[in-house]
Amino acid sequence: MTAIPVRPAVRHELLVHLTDTLFDAGRTYSEGEVNAALGTVHDDTAALRRHCVNDGLLVREKDGSDYRVPAHA
Repeated sequence: MTAIPVRPAVRHELLVHLTDTLFDAGRTYSEGEVNAALGTVHDDTAALRRHCVNDGLLVREKDGSDYRVPAHA
């Protein structure tokens, strides 16, 4: 399995592609649904999920229960 890119710009491009491909705007996803979607491309779903949140491509509820694509992404 390919590693998650270390260079921030390359990783961000990958994450933009993944969120555009795997998630629909206007829909709320559980953590399990996010993991299942990200798991189709890489085993380290926690790292991908964290990078997506840190890059502002997914918004997580404070309790970690739900995720969604923000309106500006």
